[in-house]
Amino acid sequence: MAFPIRQTRATLPALALAALALGASCDGAGLMLPPFRDRISAGTWGGDNAGAIVTDSLTHVHVGCTFGDIAGVVALDANGRFTRDGSYMLRAYPIAVGPTVPAQFTGRVEGSILTIEIAVNDTVEKKQVRLGPVRVVYGRDPRMGPCPICRVPPRSS
Repeated sequence: MAFPIRQTRATLPALALAALALGASCDGAGLMLPPFRDRISAGTWGGDNAGAIVTDSLTHVHVGCTFGDIAGVVALDANGRFTRDGSYMLRAYPIAVGPTVPAQFTGRVEGSILTIEIAVNDTVEKKQVRLGPVRVVYGRDPRMGPCPICRVPPRSS
């Protein structure tokens, strides 16, 4: 069934706007762009065996069968980079065996991709543990394999 030319012309700009709203990217990295450039945007960021759930009060990061937290909003510098202290649980699966230990999270947001590295000060085994770098994509569900990811981040005490 053919559409009148007037209707087709009106439809093309609407389709173009819809594609922009979805944040279609040429590199196929993600379906949408995060809304903020000055901080890590709230939402789910997912990748292979890695994920982040970001709220306005917490960034909850999973790498494999481990997880950690950064309290508050994570601000980005002019180049999209950040360095923040937080806490980390290295022995989290199949049951969490604490305690949480100090960690430093560093990374960068480039478009819809967040790259994170974590330096964990394992005070239990008296060693430094490095995780990453891992890449996660805004708006994508994490693919965690056998390890689950928290759907609602725990509240920091």
